[in-house]
Amino acid sequence: MKRSVVLAVMLLMGLPVSAAYARRAPNLELKDLTGHTHHLADLRGSVVVFNFWATWCGPCREELPMLTRLSKEYAARHVLFIAASADDLKNRAKVEQFVSSHAVGMDVWVGADLDMLEQARLGNELPATLILDSGGNVVRRIKGEAHERDIRDAVDWVLQGEQGSPPIEVITHY
Repeated sequence: MKRSVVLAVMLLMGLPVSAAYARRAPNLELKDLTGHTHHLADLRGSVVVFNFWATWCGPCREELPMLTRLSKEYAARHVLFIAASADDLKNRAKVEQFVSSHAVGMDVWVGADLDMLEQARLGNELPATLILDSGGNVVRRIKGEAHERDIRDAVDWVLQGEQGSPPIEVITHY
């Protein structure tokens, strides 16, 4: 049966809709710190934690060490952590300096903006995080500063074969 038909039947019957049926993440285009262009869709095949942040954002600065630690912890399980800076592109040197001085231990992309947050259905405030399964589907949206449990619950659910109840799709911490 087509995915759309299955989803419609589940909704009509009042059945919970699995995160596997969640909307596909937008195919955002950003650059890494060396200037190479990347697309979010290029990461399909991996579980991804995609965090929007900025050097001027206090809560972003507070959550980056936790994300760096989790990035190292989940690296052996091939979970990718990407920090997408929403700093103005003319401030790229400031982003590079921040990443270096704060030992941000994950890939950093630049060129994020509020339009991208809206495309990802994350509102218009930083920080914000998407957690994607290996098919590029959104498993969780975190609006505001992510808590470690917010990340672990969703990532572990995907890594364990999406067994059991799916994680809550949207969490807000404002």
